[in-house]
Amino acid sequence: MKAAWFNRFGSPAESLEVGQYAKPEVGHGDVLVRVHASGVNPSDVKKRAGAFPNLLDTGSVIPHSDGAGIIEAVGRGVPKSRIGERVWVYQAQYGRMEGTAAEYVALPSERAPTLPDTTSFAEGACMGIPAMTAHRCVFADGSVQGQTVLVTGGAGRVGHYAIQWAKHAGATVIATASNPEAEQHAYDAGADAVINHRAEDFADQVKAANGGQAVDRVVEVEFGANLANALKVLKIGGVIATYSSTVVPEPTLPFRDMMFQDITLRMVIVYAMPEQAKQDAIEDINWYLAENKLQHRIAHTVPLEEVAKSHELIEEAGFYGCVVVEVE
Repeated sequence: MKAAWFNRFGSPAESLEVGQYAKPEVGHGDVLVRVHASGVNPSDVKKRAGAFPNLLDTGSVIPHSDGAGIIEAVGRGVPKSRIGERVWVYQAQYGRMEGTAAEYVALPSERAPTLPDTTSFAEGACMGIPAMTAHRCVFADGSVQGQTVLVTGGAGRVGHYAIQWAKHAGATVIATASNPEAEQHAYDAGADAVINHRAEDFADQVKAANGGQAVDRVVEVEFGANLANALKVLKIGGVIATYSSTVVPEPTLPFRDMMFQDITLRMVIVYAMPEQAKQDAIEDINWYLAENKLQHRIAHTVPLEEVAKSHELIEEAGFYGCVVVEVE
């Protein structure tokens, strides 16, 4: 099969190769998916760059955890009726060597939920890390109906879906953005108000947008860098659900202040989500997909032969939406 892989760490151009690779075997409980689209996420790029030094100890890695395609074969224990299903794929390259940047991927059947006919493969390739992370950030502690949720980085890949999940659930959503284009993206996703996170009176503006009250929940894209502001706008007993802290990777916590606010701090990553939380996310994702009630943004699509470009785009940033590699 045609595939992309890396057997050394480095820049996209020097580490990623494209060529013929052994087609995966279908094990017990597995499905074989003919991949049409492969989603690229920051975690995929970081792995290729060497974030996990032991990753290549047992051989080459086909990158990317997210994707979408059609099931062509099933292993023992999987109903043959699944053959021919359109599916979206998540967690393909986690604890495994072979992800979705290839014509075929074999993985456990439960990691390949059915993709509604109304959703394109490219859109399906965005459901794993972006949509599932957002779902967990919004719903990990119960219903947000009637609450106010602050989504920082509302124009980002996760923020885009977090706004939608919270709005669909009956929350008031305040988002942050740093420029007019990002602001418009957040409003388009359904935000009730958008605040510039660089504003000196940021906390006052957030509370003013919420009728003078603090918010119930913060979905946080830059935990370390934004923690001080989050504490200023979060109510007593509120929750910070964060999925990234890139700018300040090892933040210092103001323990006393957080303790007296009775704050719940939740760290979110799809790989470590409880299985029930994953299933809850899958059910909601597929229902909303089938009803055409989720907005998607595909910023860039590149062919598999140019997979290095997809990683360069993620590293360069400066755009809004997902990056998808077309495999078909």
